[in-house]
Amino acid sequence: MPLLCVTVTAPTTAELRRKRDQAAADADIVELRLDSVKDPDVAAALAGRRGPVIVTCRPTWEGGRFGGAEEERRRILGDAIALGAEYVDIEWRAEFGDLLRQTGGRRIVLSFHDFDGVPNDLGERVQTMRASGAEVVKIAVKTRQLADCVPLIELGARMGQGGGYVAVGMGDCGLATRVLAGRFGSMWTYAGSEHQVGQLTTTTLLNDYHFRTLTDATDVYGLVGLPVSHSVSPAMHNAAFVAAEVDAVYLPFPTASAEDFVTFGRAMNIKGASVTIPHKVSLADRVDEVDAVARRVGAINTVRVIDGRWIGGNSDVGGFLAPLKGRVSLPGLRAAVLGAGGAARAVAIALGSSGCRVRLHARNTRQAEVVAAAVLAESGPYPPEPGSWDMLVNCTPVGTYPRVDDTPIDARHLTGRHVYDLVYNPIETRLLREAARAGCQTTGGLDMLVGQAQEQCQWWTGVRPPAAIMREAALKRLAEFTRDANHVV
Repeated sequence: MPLLCVTVTAPTTAELRRKRDQAAADADIVELRLDSVKDPDVAAALAGRRGPVIVTCRPTWEGGRFGGAEEERRRILGDAIALGAEYVDIEWRAEFGDLLRQTGGRRIVLSFHDFDGVPNDLGERVQTMRASGAEVVKIAVKTRQLADCVPLIELGARMGQGGGYVAVGMGDCGLATRVLAGRFGSMWTYAGSEHQVGQLTTTTLLNDYHFRTLTDATDVYGLVGLPVSHSVSPAMHNAAFVAAEVDAVYLPFPTASAEDFVTFGRAMNIKGASVTIPHKVSLADRVDEVDAVARRVGAINTVRVIDGRWIGGNSDVGGFLAPLKGRVSLPGLRAAVLGAGGAARAVAIALGSSGCRVRLHARNTRQAEVVAAAVLAESGPYPPEPGSWDMLVNCTPVGTYPRVDDTPIDARHLTGRHVYDLVYNPIETRLLREAARAGCQTTGGLDMLVGQAQEQCQWWTGVRPPAAIMREAALKRLAEFTRDANHVV
Protein backbone atom coordinates (compact mmCIF):
# COMPACT_ATOMS: atom_id res chain seq x y z
CA MET A 1 0.00 0.00 0.00
CA PRO A 2 1.64 3.27 -1.06
CA LEU A 3 1.82 6.08 1.48
CA LEU A 4 0.19 9.50 1.19
CA CYS A 5 2.71 12.34 1.15
CA VAL A 6 1.15 15.78 1.51
CA THR A 7 3.18 18.70 0.15
CA VAL A 8 2.96 21.97 2.05
CA THR A 9 4.18 25.39 0.95
CA ALA A 10 4.00 28.76 2.69
CA PRO A 11 5.51 32.24 2.56
CA THR A 12 7.13 31.90 6.01
CA THR A 13 8.58 29.11 8.12
CA ALA A 14 6.03 29.72 10.87
CA GLU A 15 3.16 29.32 8.39
CA LEU A 16 4.85 26.24 6.92
CA ARG A 17 4.97 24.64 10.37
CA ARG A 18 1.30 25.43 10.97
CA LYS A 19 0.30 23.88 7.64
CA ARG A 20 2.56 20.91 8.41
CA ASP A 21 0.58 20.14 11.53
CA GLN A 22 -2.73 20.48 9.67
CA ALA A 23 -1.56 18.13 6.91
CA ALA A 24 -0.34 15.55 9.43
CA ALA A 25 -3.95 14.64 10.28
CA ASP A 26 -4.34 12.85 6.93
CA ALA A 27 -0.77 12.34 5.75
CA ASP A 28 1.56 9.40 6.28
CA ILE A 29 4.42 11.79 5.56
CA VAL A 30 4.62 15.55 4.94
CA GLU A 31 6.87 17.24 2.39
CA LEU A 32 8.15 20.58 3.67
CA ARG A 33 8.92 22.81 0.68
CA LEU A 34 11.50 25.17 2.17
CA ASP A 35 12.05 26.72 -1.24
CA SER A 36 8.63 28.35 -0.87
CA VAL A 37 9.47 30.32 2.28
CA LYS A 38 11.31 33.66 2.43
CA ASP A 39 12.97 32.84 5.79
CA PRO A 40 14.06 29.17 5.58
CA ASP A 41 14.78 27.88 9.09
CA VAL A 42 15.27 24.13 9.15
CA ALA A 43 15.27 23.77 12.94
CA ALA A 44 12.00 25.69 13.24
CA ALA A 45 10.41 23.74 10.38
CA LEU A 46 11.23 20.41 12.06
CA ALA A 47 10.45 21.36 15.64
CA GLY A 48 7.51 19.61 17.28
CA ARG A 49 6.54 17.51 14.28
CA ARG A 50 4.13 14.65 14.98
CA GLY A 51 5.10 12.51 12.01
CA PRO A 52 7.80 11.93 9.41
CA VAL A 53 8.74 14.63 6.93
CA ILE A 54 10.63 15.12 3.68
CA VAL A 55 12.63 18.34 3.56
CA THR A 56 12.81 19.77 0.04
CA CYS A 57 14.44 22.98 -1.16
CA ARG A 58 13.87 22.83 -4.91
CA PRO A 59 15.91 25.24 -7.10
CA THR A 60 14.32 27.23 -9.90
CA TRP A 61 16.35 25.28 -12.44
CA GLU A 62 14.41 22.16 -11.44
CA GLY A 63 10.95 23.69 -11.18
CA GLY A 64 11.21 25.01 -7.63
CA ARG A 65 11.25 28.49 -6.11
CA PHE A 66 14.68 28.75 -4.53
CA GLY A 67 16.68 31.31 -6.50
CA GLY A 68 19.64 31.72 -4.16
CA ALA A 69 23.17 30.36 -4.35
CA GLU A 70 23.73 26.60 -4.45
CA GLU A 71 26.00 26.81 -1.42
CA GLU A 72 23.13 28.26 0.60
CA ARG A 73 20.85 25.47 -0.60
CA ARG A 74 23.50 22.89 0.28
CA ARG A 75 23.64 24.33 3.81
CA ILE A 76 19.83 24.11 4.19
CA LEU A 77 19.73 20.48 3.05
CA GLY A 78 22.79 19.62 5.16
CA ASP A 79 21.08 21.11 8.22
CA ALA A 80 18.02 18.97 7.52
CA ILE A 81 20.19 15.86 7.49
CA ALA A 82 22.03 16.86 10.66
CA LEU A 83 18.81 17.73 12.50
CA GLY A 84 17.26 14.33 11.81
CA ALA A 85 14.71 14.92 9.04
CA GLU A 86 13.31 11.54 8.10
CA TYR A 87 14.02 12.25 4.42
CA VAL A 88 15.87 14.97 2.52
CA ASP A 89 15.17 15.46 -1.20
CA ILE A 90 18.29 16.12 -3.29
CA GLU A 91 18.21 16.65 -7.06
CA TRP A 92 20.17 14.13 -9.10
CA ARG A 93 21.56 16.93 -11.23
CA ALA A 94 22.78 18.90 -8.21
CA GLU A 95 26.44 18.49 -7.32
CA PHE A 96 25.68 17.43 -3.78
CA GLY A 97 27.36 14.03 -3.72
CA ASP A 98 28.92 14.86 -0.39
CA LEU A 99 25.47 14.95 1.21
CA LEU A 100 24.72 11.45 -0.07
CA ARG A 101 28.04 10.17 1.23
CA GLN A 102 27.38 11.81 4.58
CA THR A 103 24.57 9.33 5.27
CA GLY A 104 25.61 6.53 2.93
CA GLY A 105 22.44 7.33 0.98
CA ARG A 106 20.14 6.64 3.93
CA ARG A 107 17.23 9.09 4.32
CA ILE A 108 18.01 10.58 0.90
CA VAL A 109 15.38 10.99 -1.82
CA LEU A 110 17.33 11.43 -5.06
CA SER A 111 15.01 13.18 -7.50
CA PHE A 112 14.84 13.93 -11.20
CA HIS A 113 12.26 16.20 -12.89
CA ASP A 114 11.63 16.66 -16.61
CA PHE A 115 9.01 19.29 -17.44
CA ASP A 116 9.25 18.70 -21.19
CA GLY A 117 8.31 15.04 -21.53
CA VAL A 118 9.46 11.47 -20.92
CA PRO A 119 13.14 10.96 -21.80
CA ASN A 120 13.90 8.00 -24.05
CA ASP A 121 16.66 6.90 -21.68
CA LEU A 122 14.61 7.21 -18.51
CA GLY A 123 15.31 3.61 -17.48
CA GLU A 124 19.07 4.13 -17.72
CA ARG A 125 18.81 7.35 -15.72
CA VAL A 126 16.90 5.60 -12.96
CA GLN A 127 19.44 2.78 -12.84
CA THR A 128 22.24 5.32 -12.49
CA MET A 129 20.33 7.13 -9.73
CA ARG A 130 19.76 3.87 -7.87
CA ALA A 131 23.45 3.03 -8.13
CA SER A 132 24.17 6.16 -6.07
CA GLY A 133 22.97 4.34 -2.97
CA ALA A 134 20.12 6.78 -2.27
CA GLU A 135 17.40 5.19 -0.14
CA VAL A 136 14.64 6.47 -2.46
CA VAL A 137 14.78 7.31 -6.16
CA LYS A 138 12.06 9.69 -7.38
CA ILE A 139 11.25 10.58 -10.98
CA ALA A 140 8.68 13.14 -12.14
CA VAL A 141 8.12 13.56 -15.88
CA LYS A 142 5.65 15.56 -17.96
CA THR A 143 2.90 13.49 -19.58
CA ARG A 144 1.39 15.00 -22.73
CA GLN A 145 -0.74 11.97 -23.63
CA LEU A 146 -2.02 8.93 -21.78
CA ALA A 147 0.48 6.67 -23.52
CA ASP A 148 3.29 8.58 -21.78
CA CYS A 149 2.29 6.65 -18.66
CA VAL A 150 3.13 3.32 -20.29
CA PRO A 151 6.93 3.63 -19.83
CA LEU A 152 6.25 4.45 -16.18
CA ILE A 153 4.16 1.29 -15.82
CA GLU A 154 6.93 -0.82 -17.33
CA LEU A 155 9.66 0.90 -15.31
CA GLY A 156 7.66 0.60 -12.11
CA ALA A 157 7.26 -3.15 -12.63
CA ARG A 158 11.05 -3.45 -12.66
CA MET A 159 12.08 -0.82 -10.12
CA GLY A 160 9.23 -0.82 -7.66
CA GLN A 161 9.71 -4.42 -6.65
CA GLY A 162 12.89 -3.50 -4.80
CA GLY A 163 11.25 -0.63 -2.95
CA GLY A 164 12.68 2.82 -2.59
CA TYR A 165 11.08 4.17 -5.77
CA VAL A 166 8.55 6.89 -6.58
CA ALA A 167 7.22 7.75 -10.06
CA VAL A 168 5.02 10.73 -10.91
CA GLY A 169 3.46 11.64 -14.26
CA MET A 170 2.97 15.40 -14.17
CA GLY A 171 -0.01 16.93 -15.96
CA ASP A 172 -3.63 15.84 -16.42
CA CYS A 173 -2.64 12.75 -18.43
CA GLY A 174 -0.59 11.47 -15.51
CA LEU A 175 -3.42 11.40 -12.97
CA ALA A 176 -3.39 7.59 -12.90
CA THR A 177 0.20 7.63 -11.59
CA ARG A 178 -1.00 9.62 -8.57
CA VAL A 179 -4.22 7.77 -7.77
CA LEU A 180 -2.89 4.30 -8.62
CA ALA A 181 0.60 4.87 -7.27
CA GLY A 182 1.00 1.24 -6.29
CA ARG A 183 0.50 0.09 -9.91
CA PHE A 184 3.53 2.22 -10.82
CA GLY A 185 5.73 0.77 -8.06
CA SER A 186 5.69 3.95 -5.97
CA MET A 187 6.35 4.04 -2.22
CA TRP A 188 4.09 7.07 -1.91
CA THR A 189 2.01 9.54 -3.86
CA TYR A 190 2.02 13.32 -3.50
CA ALA A 191 -1.04 15.42 -2.70
CA GLY A 192 -1.27 19.16 -2.27
CA SER A 193 -1.99 22.44 -3.96
CA GLU A 194 0.66 22.34 -6.69
CA HIS A 195 -2.09 22.06 -9.32
CA GLN A 196 0.13 23.37 -12.12
CA VAL A 197 1.94 20.02 -12.16
CA GLY A 198 -1.23 17.97 -11.69
CA GLN A 199 -1.22 17.47 -7.92
CA LEU A 200 -4.57 16.43 -6.45
CA THR A 201 -5.77 17.71 -3.12
CA THR A 202 -5.79 15.41 -0.13
CA THR A 203 -9.59 15.58 -0.09
CA THR A 204 -9.82 14.53 -3.73
CA LEU A 205 -7.50 11.57 -3.26
CA LEU A 206 -9.12 10.32 -0.07
CA ASN A 207 -12.80 11.19 -0.52
CA ASP A 208 -13.30 11.10 -4.29
CA TYR A 209 -10.92 8.33 -5.30
CA HIS A 210 -10.80 6.48 -1.93
CA PHE A 211 -7.02 6.22 -2.18
CA ARG A 212 -6.51 4.18 0.98
CA THR A 213 -8.76 1.35 -0.21
CA LEU A 214 -7.07 0.87 -3.61
CA THR A 215 -5.01 -2.26 -4.19
CA ASP A 216 -3.60 -4.19 -7.13
CA ALA A 217 -6.92 -6.07 -7.21
CA THR A 218 -9.00 -2.89 -7.66
CA ASP A 219 -10.70 -2.76 -11.07
CA VAL A 220 -10.01 0.40 -13.08
CA TYR A 221 -12.63 2.24 -15.14
CA GLY A 222 -12.70 5.74 -16.52
CA LEU A 223 -13.99 8.42 -18.85
CA VAL A 224 -12.22 8.80 -22.20
CA GLY A 225 -12.72 12.03 -24.11
CA LEU A 226 -11.59 15.63 -24.42
CA PRO A 227 -12.27 17.66 -22.42
CA VAL A 228 -13.20 15.66 -19.33
CA SER A 229 -12.04 17.95 -16.51
CA HIS A 230 -15.57 19.23 -15.79
CA SER A 231 -17.32 15.88 -16.09
CA VAL A 232 -19.32 14.59 -13.13
CA SER A 233 -18.97 10.98 -14.26
CA PRO A 234 -16.03 10.18 -11.94
CA ALA A 235 -18.02 11.44 -8.95
CA MET A 236 -21.12 9.45 -9.95
CA HIS A 237 -19.37 6.16 -10.66
CA ASN A 238 -17.05 6.25 -7.66
CA ALA A 239 -20.05 6.92 -5.41
CA ALA A 240 -21.89 4.04 -7.08
CA PHE A 241 -18.96 1.65 -6.55
CA VAL A 242 -18.85 2.49 -2.85
CA ALA A 243 -22.62 2.07 -2.45
CA ALA A 244 -22.53 -1.28 -4.25
CA GLU A 245 -19.40 -2.40 -2.35
CA VAL A 246 -17.57 -2.97 -5.63
CA ASP A 247 -13.76 -2.86 -5.49
CA ALA A 248 -13.26 -0.42 -8.36
CA VAL A 249 -12.19 3.13 -9.14
CA TYR A 250 -13.17 5.46 -11.99
CA LEU A 251 -10.74 8.08 -13.36
CA PRO A 252 -10.77 10.78 -16.04
CA PHE A 253 -8.76 9.81 -19.14
CA PRO A 254 -8.25 12.97 -21.21
CA THR A 255 -7.02 12.29 -24.75
CA ALA A 256 -7.36 13.67 -28.25
CA SER A 257 -6.72 10.25 -29.80
CA ALA A 258 -8.64 7.01 -29.55
CA GLU A 259 -5.43 5.13 -30.33
CA ASP A 260 -3.69 6.83 -27.39
CA PHE A 261 -6.41 5.60 -25.05
CA VAL A 262 -6.25 2.05 -26.40
CA THR A 263 -2.47 1.93 -25.87
CA PHE A 264 -2.83 3.21 -22.32
CA GLY A 265 -5.93 1.19 -21.46
CA ARG A 266 -4.46 -2.14 -22.52
CA ALA A 267 -1.23 -1.44 -20.62
CA MET A 268 -3.26 -0.52 -17.51
CA ASN A 269 -5.50 -3.57 -17.89
CA ILE A 270 -8.62 -1.44 -17.46
CA LYS A 271 -11.96 -3.20 -17.06
CA GLY A 272 -14.13 -0.65 -18.85
CA ALA A 273 -14.68 2.95 -19.80
CA SER A 274 -17.29 5.55 -20.61
CA VAL A 275 -16.75 7.22 -23.97
CA THR A 276 -17.62 10.82 -24.73
CA ILE A 277 -16.83 13.52 -27.32
CA PRO A 278 -14.93 13.19 -29.62
CA HIS A 279 -14.38 9.41 -29.52
CA LYS A 280 -17.85 7.82 -29.70
CA VAL A 281 -17.41 6.92 -33.36
CA SER A 282 -13.61 6.64 -33.70
CA LEU A 283 -13.22 4.28 -30.74
CA ALA A 284 -15.88 1.97 -32.17
CA ASP A 285 -13.37 1.10 -34.90
CA ARG A 286 -10.71 0.11 -32.36
CA VAL A 287 -12.57 -2.30 -30.08
CA ASP A 288 -12.70 -6.05 -30.68
CA GLU A 289 -16.48 -6.25 -30.85
CA VAL A 290 -19.49 -3.90 -31.00
CA ASP A 291 -22.84 -5.04 -29.60
CA ALA A 292 -26.09 -4.89 -31.55
CA VAL A 293 -27.41 -1.62 -30.11
CA ALA A 294 -24.12 0.20 -30.66
CA ARG A 295 -23.87 -1.17 -34.21
CA ARG A 296 -27.28 0.26 -35.00
CA VAL A 297 -26.40 3.61 -33.44
CA GLY A 298 -23.06 3.65 -35.23
CA ALA A 299 -21.32 4.90 -32.08
CA ILE A 300 -20.31 3.60 -28.66
CA ASN A 301 -20.41 5.30 -25.30
CA THR A 302 -19.20 2.36 -23.22
CA VAL A 303 -16.36 -0.16 -23.34
CA ARG A 304 -16.42 -3.37 -21.38
CA VAL A 305 -13.37 -5.64 -21.16
CA ILE A 306 -13.90 -9.40 -20.81
CA ASP A 307 -10.86 -11.71 -20.84
CA GLY A 308 -8.86 -9.08 -22.64
CA ARG A 309 -11.48 -8.46 -25.34
CA TRP A 310 -12.80 -4.92 -25.66
CA ILE A 311 -16.54 -4.79 -26.34
CA GLY A 312 -18.25 -1.55 -27.32
CA GLY A 313 -21.80 -0.80 -26.23
CA ASN A 314 -24.20 2.13 -26.10
CA SER A 315 -26.26 3.03 -23.03
CA ASP A 316 -27.42 6.37 -24.44
CA VAL A 317 -30.59 4.85 -25.93
CA GLY A 318 -31.92 3.51 -22.63
CA GLY A 319 -30.51 6.45 -20.69
CA PHE A 320 -32.32 8.95 -22.91
CA LEU A 321 -35.71 7.24 -22.62
CA ALA A 322 -35.58 6.60 -18.85
CA PRO A 323 -36.57 10.14 -17.72
CA LEU A 324 -39.51 10.23 -20.17
CA LYS A 325 -41.23 7.11 -18.89
CA GLY A 326 -44.53 8.02 -17.30
CA ARG A 327 -44.12 11.70 -18.26
CA VAL A 328 -44.35 11.87 -22.05
CA SER A 329 -46.36 9.75 -24.48
CA LEU A 330 -43.96 9.32 -27.40
CA PRO A 331 -45.91 7.45 -30.11
CA GLY A 332 -46.88 9.82 -32.90
CA LEU A 333 -44.81 12.78 -31.74
CA ARG A 334 -42.83 14.84 -34.25
CA ALA A 335 -39.28 14.99 -32.87
CA ALA A 336 -36.63 17.49 -33.95
CA VAL A 337 -33.10 16.40 -32.98
CA LEU A 338 -30.38 19.06 -33.02
CA GLY A 339 -26.96 17.67 -33.92
CA ALA A 340 -25.50 14.85 -35.97
CA GLY A 341 -22.95 13.24 -33.67
CA GLY A 342 -22.95 10.05 -31.64
CA ALA A 343 -25.51 11.31 -29.11
CA ALA A 344 -27.87 12.43 -31.88
CA ARG A 345 -27.66 8.98 -33.46
CA ALA A 346 -28.65 7.31 -30.21
CA VAL A 347 -31.48 9.75 -29.54
CA ALA A 348 -32.86 9.36 -33.06
CA ILE A 349 -32.93 5.58 -32.68
CA ALA A 350 -34.52 5.80 -29.22
CA LEU A 351 -37.28 8.11 -30.46
CA GLY A 352 -37.82 6.21 -33.71
CA SER A 353 -38.17 2.89 -31.87
CA SER A 354 -40.73 4.56 -29.60
CA GLY A 355 -43.01 5.55 -32.47
CA CYS A 356 -41.87 9.12 -33.11
CA ARG A 357 -41.34 10.74 -36.49
CA VAL A 358 -37.73 11.93 -36.26
CA ARG A 359 -35.92 14.68 -38.16
CA LEU A 360 -32.27 15.59 -37.67
CA HIS A 361 -31.18 19.22 -37.90
CA ALA A 362 -27.50 20.29 -37.95
CA ARG A 363 -25.54 23.28 -39.17
CA ASN A 364 -23.71 20.83 -41.41
CA THR A 365 -26.72 19.79 -43.49
CA ARG A 366 -24.77 17.15 -45.41
CA GLN A 367 -23.73 15.44 -42.18
CA ALA A 368 -27.33 15.55 -40.96
CA GLU A 369 -28.47 13.87 -44.18
CA VAL A 370 -25.88 11.09 -43.84
CA VAL A 371 -26.73 10.38 -40.19
CA ALA A 372 -30.47 10.57 -40.85
CA ALA A 373 -30.17 7.96 -43.59
CA ALA A 374 -28.15 5.71 -41.29
CA VAL A 375 -30.72 5.79 -38.48
CA LEU A 376 -33.81 5.67 -40.74
CA ALA A 377 -34.85 9.23 -39.93
CA GLU A 378 -35.39 12.39 -41.97
CA SER A 379 -33.22 15.49 -42.18
CA GLY A 380 -34.37 19.09 -42.10
CA PRO A 381 -33.12 22.67 -42.08
CA TYR A 382 -31.27 24.28 -39.20
CA PRO A 383 -32.91 25.62 -37.15
CA PRO A 384 -36.12 23.61 -37.47
CA GLU A 385 -39.11 25.64 -38.63
CA PRO A 386 -41.52 26.89 -35.94
CA GLY A 387 -44.55 24.62 -35.72
CA SER A 388 -42.72 21.64 -37.26
CA TRP A 389 -42.07 19.71 -34.04
CA ASP A 390 -43.67 18.51 -30.83
CA MET A 391 -40.44 17.54 -29.05
CA LEU A 392 -37.08 19.25 -29.48
CA VAL A 393 -33.89 17.50 -28.31
CA ASN A 394 -30.56 19.32 -28.12
CA CYS A 395 -27.74 16.85 -28.77
CA THR A 396 -25.09 19.53 -29.31
CA PRO A 397 -22.72 20.87 -26.62
CA VAL A 398 -24.03 24.42 -27.13
CA GLY A 399 -24.82 25.97 -23.74
CA THR A 400 -22.33 23.86 -21.81
CA TYR A 401 -20.21 25.45 -19.07
CA PRO A 402 -18.44 27.83 -19.31
CA ARG A 403 -20.41 29.24 -22.29
CA VAL A 404 -23.68 29.17 -20.38
CA ASP A 405 -25.21 32.12 -22.23
CA ASP A 406 -25.21 30.26 -25.54
CA THR A 407 -28.27 28.46 -26.89
CA PRO A 408 -28.65 26.21 -29.95
CA ILE A 409 -31.94 27.77 -31.04
CA ASP A 410 -33.55 31.18 -30.68
CA ALA A 411 -36.42 31.50 -28.21
CA ARG A 412 -38.87 32.50 -30.94
CA HIS A 413 -38.51 29.01 -32.47
CA LEU A 414 -39.66 27.26 -29.26
CA THR A 415 -43.17 26.46 -30.41
CA GLY A 416 -43.55 22.80 -29.44
CA ARG A 417 -44.64 20.96 -26.31
CA HIS A 418 -41.46 19.32 -24.99
CA VAL A 419 -37.81 20.40 -24.89
CA TYR A 420 -35.06 18.00 -23.80
CA ASP A 421 -31.52 19.35 -23.43
CA LEU A 422 -28.74 16.78 -23.08
CA VAL A 423 -26.40 19.41 -21.60
CA TYR A 424 -26.18 18.90 -17.83
CA ASN A 425 -23.69 21.56 -16.79
CA PRO A 426 -25.38 23.88 -15.94
CA ILE A 427 -28.39 21.88 -14.77
CA GLU A 428 -30.77 24.51 -16.12
CA THR A 429 -29.46 25.76 -19.45
CA ARG A 430 -30.57 28.90 -21.22
CA LEU A 431 -32.48 26.67 -23.65
CA LEU A 432 -34.46 25.08 -20.81
CA ARG A 433 -35.20 28.43 -19.15
CA GLU A 434 -36.52 29.92 -22.37
CA ALA A 435 -38.48 26.76 -23.17
CA ALA A 436 -40.17 26.86 -19.76
CA ARG A 437 -41.10 30.51 -20.30
CA ALA A 438 -42.58 29.51 -23.66
CA GLY A 439 -44.82 26.96 -21.90
CA CYS A 440 -42.87 23.82 -22.88
CA GLN A 441 -42.41 20.80 -20.65
CA THR A 442 -38.65 20.44 -20.05
CA THR A 443 -36.20 17.64 -19.30
CA GLY A 444 -32.56 18.24 -18.35
CA GLY A 445 -29.44 16.36 -19.33
CA LEU A 446 -28.59 15.24 -15.81
CA ASP A 447 -31.56 12.86 -15.86
CA MET A 448 -30.22 11.19 -18.98
CA LEU A 449 -26.66 11.18 -17.65
CA VAL A 450 -27.73 9.32 -14.53
CA GLY A 451 -29.84 6.87 -16.52
CA GLN A 452 -27.10 5.92 -18.95
CA ALA A 453 -24.53 5.74 -16.12
CA GLN A 454 -26.72 3.26 -14.26
CA GLU A 455 -26.79 1.06 -17.34
CA GLN A 456 -23.02 1.31 -17.74
CA CYS A 457 -22.36 0.33 -14.14
CA GLN A 458 -24.75 -2.60 -14.39
CA TRP A 459 -23.09 -3.80 -17.62
CA TRP A 460 -19.66 -3.63 -16.03
CA THR A 461 -20.38 -5.03 -12.57
CA GLY A 462 -23.75 -6.76 -12.67
CA VAL A 463 -25.05 -4.31 -10.03
CA ARG A 464 -27.48 -1.48 -10.85
CA PRO A 465 -26.76 1.42 -8.47
CA PRO A 466 -29.57 3.61 -7.12
CA ALA A 467 -30.22 6.67 -9.27
CA ALA A 468 -30.40 8.84 -6.14
CA ILE A 469 -26.82 7.99 -5.16
CA MET A 470 -25.45 8.94 -8.58
CA ARG A 471 -27.58 12.08 -8.87
CA GLU A 472 -26.53 13.31 -5.43
CA ALA A 473 -22.84 12.82 -6.31
CA ALA A 474 -23.31 14.65 -9.61
CA LEU A 475 -25.06 17.61 -7.97
CA LYS A 476 -22.35 17.88 -5.35
CA ARG A 477 -19.66 17.94 -8.02
CA LEU A 478 -21.51 20.54 -10.07
CA ALA A 479 -21.81 22.72 -6.96
CA GLU A 480 -18.04 22.42 -6.49
CA PHE A 481 -17.45 23.55 -10.08
CA THR A 482 -19.64 26.59 -9.48
CA ARG A 483 -17.91 27.41 -6.20
CA ASP A 484 -14.45 27.09 -7.76
CA ALA A 485 -15.45 29.24 -10.74
CA ASN A 486 -16.78 31.94 -8.43
CA HIS A 487 -13.62 31.76 -6.36
CA VAL A 488 -11.46 32.25 -9.44
CA VAL A 489 -13.49 35.28 -10.49
